[in-house]
Amino acid sequence: MAFQNRRALMAITCCVIASGAFAQNSVESYPNKPVRVVIPFVAGGGGDNQARLILTKAAQELGQNFVFENVAGAGGNVGAVMVSRATPDGYTLLYGTNGTHGINHALYKNTGFNPLKDFEAVGRLSSIPAMLVVRPGLAASNPGELVKLMKEKPGSFSFASAGNGTTSHLTGEMFKAQAGVEAVHIPYKGGAPAMIDLIGGRVDFMIDVMPNTAPQVRGDRVKALAVTSAQRLGSFPNIPTLIESGMDGFQVTAWDAVFAPAGTPAGIVQKINTALNKALSNPELRQQLASRGSEVYPSSPTELSRFIATEMERWGMAVKRAGATID
Repeated sequence: MAFQNRRALMAITCCVIASGAFAQNSVESYPNKPVRVVIPFVAGGGGDNQARLILTKAAQELGQNFVFENVAGAGGNVGAVMVSRATPDGYTLLYGTNGTHGINHALYKNTGFNPLKDFEAVGRLSSIPAMLVVRPGLAASNPGELVKLMKEKPGSFSFASAGNGTTSHLTGEMFKAQAGVEAVHIPYKGGAPAMIDLIGGRVDFMIDVMPNTAPQVRGDRVKALAVTSAQRLGSFPNIPTLIESGMDGFQVTAWDAVFAPAGTPAGIVQKINTALNKALSNPELRQQLASRGSEVYPSSPTELSRFIATEMERWGMAVKRAGATID
C-alpha cells in the first residue's frame, strides 16, 4: 500500500514538474504564431484607427503579426465578452477603452464581464481628449455662439455620437447640461458613420475623440470650436478649450489600453507590456499620435489595474449625472 502511495506521489510530482516546464516553455517561446487583437468597435472609426496604428508597432517589437478583428456591439461589450472567454494564452487580446472598462458598467445593467476580474491589465496606450466640431456652414465660430443659436431655437439642433453610452454621447449630454440647452441625440453605430453625417450636414455638432475629429478638421470638412482637455493642444494651438470658452471645469479625456483574458501567464503579459512601451517610445509614432491629438501614456500592468478601478468610479459618476442608461 505504501509502495502504491509512493508511486502515485511520484506520478503527481512528475506531472507538476512537466506542467511547470511546459508553462515556462510557452512563455519563453511566446509569441510563435500570430496574435488576434479584438477591436470592439466598427472599422474605420477613431478607436479602430488608433488601435491599428499603435499595435502594429507593438507587433513589430514582438516579432509576430497581429491580426485585427472588429467585433462591434453594445458599446464595445460584445467584443470584450468574447475576449474575456478566450483561452488565456496571450494569443487573444482586447483593445479596451474608457468605454469598455469605465463607462459601460454604470450604463448597462449587465455588460457580461467584470473589467477587474475577467481581464489581465497589460498596458495603457494613450490619453485622448475630444473636440467639439460642427457641420459645414453652421453659423458658429466658438462654443458661445453655438450655445446662443441653440437657445434661440430650442429643440431644433441635433448632436451625433458613436452610439448610446459612448464617450461622445456622454460628453454631448454633459455639454447640454452645463450650457443649459436642448439638442436631439442621434446615436450611430460608431464614430465613422456619425462623422460622415456631420460632414454631410445631416446633424449639427458632435464632441468626439481626437482620432476621429482631427483628420476631418485638418481636411476642412468640419469646423472645430473647442477641445475638452485642460490646456490647449500643441497640435491645434489655435483652438481654445471649453474651459477657456466659459464652461468652467469642463474636462473630458478618453483613454485606451490592452487587456488579456484573466489567467494569462504573467510572463506573457510582461512581454506584451514591454513591446507596447517600446512602441510608444518610437519618435515617429509619438509624432503621429500627437498630430491626432493623442498623448502617449505607457504604464505597467499594475498601474493600469489601479487606474481602471478609479476610472470605473469617475465615469460612473458621469453616467449618473447625465442620466443615461441602457437595458
